[in-house]
Amino acid sequence: MAIILDAMGSDKYPFPEVSASITAASELDERIILVGDSNRIKPLLSEQGGEKLPIELINAPEVVEMWDKPVESSRLKPNNSMAVGIKLLKEEKGEAFVTAGNTGGAMFNALKVLGRMEGVLRPALPAIFPTKTGRCIVLDIGANVDCRPEFLMQFALLGSIYAESVLGIVKPRIGLLSNGEEPGKGNQLIKDAFPLLKETQMNFIGNVEPKELFAGEADVVVTDGFIGNVLVKGSEAVAKLITDVLKEELMSSLRTKLGALLAKPAFSRIRKLVDPSGVGAAPLLGVNGLVFIGHGRSDARALVSAIRLARQSVNSQLLQSLNNGIKEIIK
Repeated sequence: MAIILDAMGSDKYPFPEVSASITAASELDERIILVGDSNRIKPLLSEQGGEKLPIELINAPEVVEMWDKPVESSRLKPNNSMAVGIKLLKEEKGEAFVTAGNTGGAMFNALKVLGRMEGVLRPALPAIFPTKTGRCIVLDIGANVDCRPEFLMQFALLGSIYAESVLGIVKPRIGLLSNGEEPGKGNQLIKDAFPLLKETQMNFIGNVEPKELFAGEADVVVTDGFIGNVLVKGSEAVAKLITDVLKEELMSSLRTKLGALLAKPAFSRIRKLVDPSGVGAAPLLGVNGLVFIGHGRSDARALVSAIRLARQSVNSQLLQSLNNGIKEIIK
């Protein structure tokens, strides 16, 4: 079986996708189905020796651009790479689908072609945050801007199963993102979601603030897609600001350059910790198939990481675990 890769998803498509497919096929021994405009992709594959590797090219001449509206693009561009790739997943030509394209387009096509798991109200998109003690899953980060309390309860379940299946965390600690730790803090959505989470059999630890998230005091943190998306983008911006300023200061004089040289191993570990390309993509939890969505700025390294994560999720039977978990809670 194979991993299906949308070749027309990233901001600089199809160059990162072609490079990633070649790396995955040659170094990870992965079979790749590359979906996109064959007229643009074939020459790139030929130049990099991809024709000799287990890479299958499926022609999809149309592209869902980042500015396209999901419903409209589906109607006007029926042969877009995203739709064609997800249909291949539905037909079991591959085991997972990876894209760095339009999030709304990926969600719309996944729901249209694959449908939701039985009992799932809304699919959720998680992100893996680095913390002081390890990693934390935050969801939703943009698939659902407006949420109801019961959505957050299901996000907690989906995130908990994901943490157990892929990250190997036993009985994950679930936190509800709020502006205070005390029960009763937060907006009306948070106040209404709190008792729902408390009544479940999950390991709910109550409200958490961002400082608890980054301190590693929770394994899964749930929020609505609007707040989650702002949190992700804000965290990425702060991490970039700190690394950029630190680099400038360390290169400002001979003395600081010598200090930087001595501290290089530590700086390398920090850079690796905050580098989002190490994860590459996030699974759209709650749809009937493994769909992974990466950042539009993804380079080849990030896409290889996404392919690796997709394979790991297949091997850990994530889809089956999610289905079983949802069925248990809706009995």
